Amino acid sequence: MFWENDFIQLLLAANTILAFYVVFRRKRSVAASWAWLIILIIFPVLGFILYGFVSRGLSQENLFAINNQKHIGLDNVNKMIPKVAMKAGKSDTSGQADILIDYFNWKNDAPLSKNNKVSFFTDGKEKFKHLFEDIKKAQATINIEYYSFMNDDLGNKFLDLLVKKAKQGVKIRLIYDPWGSPGATKAWFQPLINQGGEVIAFITAQNMVTKCRMNYHLHRKVVVIDGKISWTGGFNVGDQYLGNSKKFGYWRDTHLRIVGSASLCLQERFVMDWNASIRNKDQAIIFSERLFPKITESNLSANDVATQIVSDGPDQETPYLRNGMMRLMMLARKSIWIQTPYLVPDDPMIATWVTAAHSGVEVRIMIPCMPDHPFIYRATQWYANYLLHEGIKIYIYNNGFLHAKTVTVDDNFSAVGSMNQDYRSYELNFEADAVFYDSNVTKQLKNIFEDDLKNCSELTLAKTSQWSRWLRFKQAFSRLLSPIL
Repeated sequence: MFWENDFIQLLLAANTILAFYVVFRRKRSVAASWAWLIILIIFPVLGFILYGFVSRGLSQENLFAINNQKHIGLDNVNKMIPKVAMKAGKSDTSGQADILIDYFNWKNDAPLSKNNKVSFFTDGKEKFKHLFEDIKKAQATINIEYYSFMNDDLGNKFLDLLVKKAKQGVKIRLIYDPWGSPGATKAWFQPLINQGGEVIAFITAQNMVTKCRMNYHLHRKVVVIDGKISWTGGFNVGDQYLGNSKKFGYWRDTHLRIVGSASLCLQERFVMDWNASIRNKDQAIIFSERLFPKITESNLSANDVATQIVSDGPDQETPYLRNGMMRLMMLARKSIWIQTPYLVPDDPMIATWVTAAHSGVEVRIMIPCMPDHPFIYRATQWYANYLLHEGIKIYIYNNGFLHAKTVTVDDNFSAVGSMNQDYRSYELNFEADAVFYDSNVTKQLKNIFEDDLKNCSELTLAKTSQWSRWLRFKQAFSRLLSPIL
């Protein structure tokens, strides 16, 4: 009996020592380190199994493939974007935008373009109706990447349309993340492949056992048609995004359509992701005017929306996009309005919001009324309550599931894309956002926010005081794990 107790104590001690070694041997944030220590110590065996699948860093092979990609079209894009577009327009009367533009383009890979027409879609049926219309009109190329491309009714309609366009001679390339794409197997994509289309899994989701990293997902949603029209935002491809899910009901998201030179920047992003993910060098994309058509005075968009396409991922040493969003919010003098399905921010982002709120800036955050990931939702509730106590207004969207990822700052600056307000988007996922320096675009997004308020209830201190102790415990425990959720 004593021998058994000693053996158990020895195992627990060894587990604790190993846990500290495993966690601290790799550079990560203090918060993430402690979160993993909690998991490994509380769940000695299961914790290490989970760690092995979830917390491995990007493989050196993946890092090399991603970091050694060369921009094939960026020089041409920079030459084609008229010089007049190098500064923000009338919407930025203070000159503040230059600070943010310079930050996002400090590596010279996020040029500012102004000759863009931007349209927003907040309903899945409308979004896919118009996207399919654009695809039907494609003449030369269609490049697509989604986190979720599901084998369901919408997914099959999408795939059938791509097969039809491939038969017409349009070159089609598609990148997807298998983790977010149930049923999207090679056999399912075969009809498209048979017609000359090319389909690949994103580099971090290949070779499920040896090469795959569960924590590093292709979260970008990008479609570029003929290098002229592009789509990006929050919608994935699946029936639930049309509001056909019994679990979620209506799906409220925000997606955007761009006609103009910003489409070339999204094209460049796709090309980089493609060339990093291919297994056969013969599949590599090289520069061509089919992909990057020349911008001339005759084909400029009639609109003039100043736009930067900004992308980020765990291959970067610093959370580039997160830092840029913080810099954007630091420009606020009147308001910061945010929509996000997951509210699990890190300390720097919290400090940005709280500092703004304490300085008289109206900070509003809208979150969903239901979870799609239980732990993340409980953590969202904890942070919502904390921010509420700091003077930030929290709104609960009650008409289905809110999946939009939008930010507006004052009346001039805004951003829409794939980045949530959580650790995963800040540090783990491959994301892309469109940043706008335009009063008309920002007004549209603020109008959408205000319209959504009609389906919201405001979180109050009186409501949170009625939360049960058990609920508060789940929230607090989930918050401790938030750096690794």
